[in-house]
Amino acid sequence: MRVVVIGGGIVGLTSGLALRRAGIEVVIYEQAPEIRAAGAGLGLWRNALAVFDDLGVGEQVRAVGKPGEMYFHDAAGRPLETPEFGVEDHRFLLVHRAKLTDLLADAVGRENIKLATGFTAYEEHADHVTVRFTDGGEETVDVLVGADGAYSAVREQLVPGTPAREHAGHHAWRAVLPNPGPALTEDRVILGAHGCRGGYVRTYDGGVYWLVNQFGTPELTGTRKQQALDRAAHLEESTGILTELIAATPEESILHNRIMLVPPLPHWASARVVLAGDAAHAMSPHITAGATLGIEDAALLGRSLTPGGDVSTALAAYEKDRIPRYAHAAELSAAVEHAPTPKEFARHYAAFSHWMMAPA
Repeated sequence: MRVVVIGGGIVGLTSGLALRRAGIEVVIYEQAPEIRAAGAGLGLWRNALAVFDDLGVGEQVRAVGKPGEMYFHDAAGRPLETPEFGVEDHRFLLVHRAKLTDLLADAVGRENIKLATGFTAYEEHADHVTVRFTDGGEETVDVLVGADGAYSAVREQLVPGTPAREHAGHHAWRAVLPNPGPALTEDRVILGAHGCRGGYVRTYDGGVYWLVNQFGTPELTGTRKQQALDRAAHLEESTGILTELIAATPEESILHNRIMLVPPLPHWASARVVLAGDAAHAMSPHITAGATLGIEDAALLGRSLTPGGDVSTALAAYEKDRIPRYAHAAELSAAVEHAPTPKEFARHYAAFSHWMMAPA
């Protein structure tokens, strides 16, 4: 069996690795000229780490990460308790995105990745898929996997009329500060006023990853740094560590994103084409679970597709498993987003992570 994966991000690379471990020939196409990761830090929960353990790269993934705990505080610094949930529902690994994509690319085999080659279209037939690329080339394969993110060109053809849409008023600012200074001795996630959430987490190599985001964001003014500082003012009752970290970050190092979502899809697969990760279900990052859930998709594809197996049956089973799971994920995510108080936000978040990591 031969598979083409569109997209050289974390989900695309993990899909390629899972399929290769299943004995399937895989080629990954990435339109960028190099394997690179947009963003800074990335939270992985234990179910994602279990996938990487199964794929033989768990130790390497942990080596580019730092264990953390997703406990919340209010703007006064008081912890928000969730006694009905255990400590295991709060533990995660913060990894460096670029280092994670590099090690996954090495695990897949760089010779199995074609860079600077974008996807243009496919033609699906009873016994194969013809995939066409921006360089004029084409591939004839058994399966096409669209792991090309929220703006997926594969999804555009498979499920027309489902472009990524704005999560109205939701913006995020983030950066990694390599040398935060010796005073930073803990991680903190803060729930504040005016729809603002944020915090900071120490990275495995001595730096710190900070993030602020806001629901219902008013019209933006000022530089990215000033915008982040304005939100930090709603997260700390007096000038604190988060404000100091933002102030110390060079303007050019600060990333700002308007959050985009993929609407619920009526289907994720045809007989020989299938979606995975954000291409199928891009969600708001306020639940810090998008990468983990996409890694689950990749693992399930690797278990579903087998050399000599029936492709359409495998993809139908994958879709039957994934769509209800993400419908429930969206419900739990909305409960977190619309929690009326910081205490309820913390409780709904812990409920989400508890559900996500429960055995299927």
